[in-house]
Amino acid sequence: MAQSKPQPSVILVADDEPNIRRVFEALFVKDGHTVLVAENGKKALEIASTHTIDLLISDLIMPDASGVELLQKVKQLQPDCAAIIMTAYGSIKSAVEAMRLGAFNYIQKPFDLDEVRMMVRKALEFKALAAENQLLKQQLAGRVKLDTLDCVSSRMQDVYRTVERAADSRATVLIRGESGTGKELVARALHYNSKRAAKPFIAVSCAALPETLLESELFGYEKNAFTGAAGAKPGRFELANNGTLFLDEIGDIPLPTQIKLLRVLQEWEFERIGAVKTTKVDVRLIAATNKDLERAVEEGKFRNDLYYRLNIVSIHLPALRERPEDIPTLTAHFLAKYNSQNERSMEAIEQKALDLLMQYRWPGNVRELENVIERAVVLADRSATALTADLLPAAIVTI
Repeated sequence: MAQSKPQPSVILVADDEPNIRRVFEALFVKDGHTVLVAENGKKALEIASTHTIDLLISDLIMPDASGVELLQKVKQLQPDCAAIIMTAYGSIKSAVEAMRLGAFNYIQKPFDLDEVRMMVRKALEFKALAAENQLLKQQLAGRVKLDTLDCVSSRMQDVYRTVERAADSRATVLIRGESGTGKELVARALHYNSKRAAKPFIAVSCAALPETLLESELFGYEKNAFTGAAGAKPGRFELANNGTLFLDEIGDIPLPTQIKLLRVLQEWEFERIGAVKTTKVDVRLIAATNKDLERAVEEGKFRNDLYYRLNIVSIHLPALRERPEDIPTLTAHFLAKYNSQNERSMEAIEQKALDLLMQYRWPGNVRELENVIERAVVLADRSATALTADLLPAAIVTI
């Protein structure tokens, strides 16, 4: 079976021999990569200072710097850059030193071009895997557990129970609630408490994208599919393969895109814009909205069949004014969060300030409460140990 081409990358070739630079440039451009060339270490460093480099291929011996020295300096500028060292001497010592400093491998002159291509392919795959693992660590470090806030209201306890039961299924979930109630937090809780937790969580705000861009963002496109499509691009469904795709503000999706989305939910396949090949995916879909979808269906603005496909498991997030008993818990959580971020030690909240927070109607819901607490922490004296009423906005104090 023929090997697929690697994803296009930026390769920097540093060698004082013009023929090697020309051969490598032609070879890697043919594979779809962008190739930058340098005749010495100084020029290579200049390029690395102004361009993002995926792979450095450097000769071990150059007039002004060794490949090992160049590798060290490029790694300081771009720690994620992969590297391959070329040597005419086959020195085990120099090769080991280069790999100890972060080189993926080394090649010995004279070299076989097929072997070079294979090594470059493996180096770029290794770099991509390392980047994916780093992203995964960041995602898992910030994952949302069911007991993150431990809200005490019965309505939020019902939400937690539904999340716990539905998390490890393939069922589509529709999260409903006013803006600022924490719909994306619930979506992340569903993902990170499922067997898909180690796979991507991709979030898309449907309301933030115009109709002309939404379809290409969701399904991707092929090169020259439309004016400006200089290269192929995967859509969010492909990026979320084996993981979770969260479509926020699903009620704002235009009808033509709704039809394509319905097909994906039925068959789990689609075509990129401009493609003839069908792409299959394994994605868990979670949608959210603050709109009345039932009314939208009645008015012909939202497809009835899509609504029922989305509404397999429904979670309604109550407004903060409907569960004031959660305000002390949420306030303590945000106070600890912004104390840590701003190096403050406001560990308490005075009773008058808490009473005002409890009486306020919170049109912006939990998001507004978080903003209020962050503002109070930032504006307080560094020596302050308690959140006081004078730190609250006038709209809350003058209730």
